[in-house]
Amino acid sequence: MKEKNKFISAFEQFGRSFLLPVSVLPGAGIIQGIGTAFTNENTLKMFPFLNNAVFQFVMKFFIALGGTAFSNLPVIFAVGVSVGLAKREKGSAALSGLLGFLVLHNVLNFLLKISGRLVNTANLSSGAAKLALSNAMQTKVLGIQTMDLSVFGGIIVGVSVYFIHKWAVKQELPTMIGFFSGPRFVPIVTMVAMSFVAIAIFFIWPTIQAGISAVSILVLKSGPIGTFLYGLIERALLPFGLHHGLNWPVRTTELGGSWTIGGNHVVGTVNAYLASLADSSIKSIDPSITRFNGGKFVYFMFGLSGAAYAMYKTASPEKRKVAGSLLFAAAGTSFLTGITEPIEFTFLFVAPMLYAVHAVLAGSALFVMHMLGAGVATPTGHGFINLVIYGVLQGPKTHWWLVFLVGIPYFFLYYYVFKFMILKFNFKTPGREDTDEVKLASKQEARGKYGLKIQNVGQAAPQDTAPTPEKSEGKELSKQEKTHQQALGLIAAHGGPENIVDVNACITRLRIDVKDKSLVDKDTIVNQYEALGFAENGMQMQSIYGAYANVLKMEIQDILGLEE
Repeated sequence: MKEKNKFISAFEQFGRSFLLPVSVLPGAGIIQGIGTAFTNENTLKMFPFLNNAVFQFVMKFFIALGGTAFSNLPVIFAVGVSVGLAKREKGSAALSGLLGFLVLHNVLNFLLKISGRLVNTANLSSGAAKLALSNAMQTKVLGIQTMDLSVFGGIIVGVSVYFIHKWAVKQELPTMIGFFSGPRFVPIVTMVAMSFVAIAIFFIWPTIQAGISAVSILVLKSGPIGTFLYGLIERALLPFGLHHGLNWPVRTTELGGSWTIGGNHVVGTVNAYLASLADSSIKSIDPSITRFNGGKFVYFMFGLSGAAYAMYKTASPEKRKVAGSLLFAAAGTSFLTGITEPIEFTFLFVAPMLYAVHAVLAGSALFVMHMLGAGVATPTGHGFINLVIYGVLQGPKTHWWLVFLVGIPYFFLYYYVFKFMILKFNFKTPGREDTDEVKLASKQEARGKYGLKIQNVGQAAPQDTAPTPEKSEGKELSKQEKTHQQALGLIAAHGGPENIVDVNACITRLRIDVKDKSLVDKDTIVNQYEALGFAENGMQMQSIYGAYANVLKMEIQDILGLEE
């Protein structure tokens, strides 16, 4: 069991390391999406006044600006994964990630030249050069002609730098060269180590590439059944925090598929989707690109809203008003932004059977949208806001209306299935509890119910020294003051500064590593300091705060004097 937990923890950490580099994608994608929306032919036909030189210049500038991130994903991943995995001295890790990436591709370029395998594109046209490079599994990265490792190159560098950094940052060199000890030693070791990694990749990558291509073809040939299984498995992994490790390789590497778009070889579903939006010659986006993506709009926006309504309607009459305020707030968050944890973990806790049905329905939503030829997707966040940006504004090529045509029936499907099961099996959803308390379940409770072993937490140190966000001698607090007060309270609720080892955050969770978990007061964290949920992973305490998690992380780090 211990080895299993270690594996799950390591896989979760690896998946979380993707969050820093991919956090660039939504912003870059929105900028590029707005640019492509207002330069495509359909939009200009509908609104001719947009076809003026100044406005079109700005929109094309947006496309170039947003495209910068997607054109350089490998180096972004190299730096981002290095930083995401490093526990300390993250600046040294970032520099080493960039340096390691440059060493990797320059050494590969050198080895290709020496071996006579470097493709000569000097006398070829742009299109012919791209084709020649693609056939030889080569590409240009930051102006360096090298082997085409796609985003895998960045991930390999990031993971390699993690192990190098973990060892080298602790090394103390002899006094004469002591200046180079610690974080300064990491880039030096990285240069040497990555040269050997590059040599290994030069010999083994063609075989690995052939294997990845075979898996990619298998995934694409699996058709709608493969789409259904992906949706089911992805939801099944969510309670364990392992879904990131499945999602991002599919979205950014050849494991999600490869396509030729506009004469360019494109890998990963997100890259292919944005390239398709930018290509005016494409009148309808290939549903094989959006198969793992489009159906999520259906159950994020409509399905979970139907589930929330079913739980509201089955609540006891005297508790319905309170239950409704909680459930509809959670459903609204899912509908607008695509943050589903508050609603999903609630019925996961009270009835794993409901969550199992949800996983099947989620897979079926992806299946149906794939069968209907939906071509709408988003880098992340399958809510209404992103549907408008990446779907509606992109015109008919995305078939965005299918989200509503399929979503509305799914609202009722979820509603009637959940209502039947709640009443049939007497599940204690919000408003049906045997106690007077009406609440959404925390993530810790849900994960424990779902089968992960989670220790009980005891009481924290006394809280009288930890002010609540509202307390300030009767004065109204500013937003910054409230954040500071909340951070102080969370420090106390985690056993005080002496009990805190590390503070970090992902997109929605504040993650605090502690020495003694029995000092952590999870009830205070949830009830007094407004966490949407709470979970443990070993000695790491995870509090769900949505996008606010990163703000709290930085405030706590400042108070404790912790470095990134």
